[in-house]
Amino acid sequence: MTNEIDRKQARGKVIVVSGPSGVGKSTIVREVCRRADDVDLSVSLTTRKPGPDEQDGRDYRFISEPEFRERIEQGLLLEYAEVFGNLYGTPKDKVDEALAAGRSVILEIDVQGGRQAKAAYPDAVMIFILPPDEKALAERLDRRGRDTADVTEKRLDGASNEIAAAWQSYDNMVINEDLEHAIGEVIQIIEQALRGEETAPEPDERIGDE
Repeated sequence: MTNEIDRKQARGKVIVVSGPSGVGKSTIVREVCRRADDVDLSVSLTTRKPGPDEQDGRDYRFISEPEFRERIEQGLLLEYAEVFGNLYGTPKDKVDEALAAGRSVILEIDVQGGRQAKAAYPDAVMIFILPPDEKALAERLDRRGRDTADVTEKRLDGASNEIAAAWQSYDNMVINEDLEHAIGEVIQIIEQALRGEETAPEPDERIGDE
């Protein structure tokens, strides 16, 4: 499995990467972008406060709620959603600029936003990151230490619904049990999509009932 995406592709694609909180999708996305010079990460806007290790402009662009809602009214967002009382959204102009330059763009967004992105870009590559099991997800959320116990519980409750919804909208399911393997699978999916291939890795059946 190659670790670099072929830069000879004529045009890029929108690549949607989603998954429940704590599944490790941010780590996977950052590593894919590091290894692939022709793939950009779209930095989402959010109204929530930054976490301890988060940087404005790298992880998110942290803005006020009035500013966010003004962008909605001006039609500047490709997609947006409210999650646990905070707003998240994707600036459309940055995505279109990258595509016009022949580059691919990764959107790290939730399932609701992913559906909106798919409606705007029908050829978008849809990738959902799954945890090995619910216990592993709970442990990752706990280690992250970003949320209160109540918020963590809400995230775990929401994860089951998000996973169930993803089976209806996402063509590619990747289990993040071994990080390096998961990164390789995501790169392979992107390579196949850029070559016009429709094949996707089969997910592990053990998460099918979550």
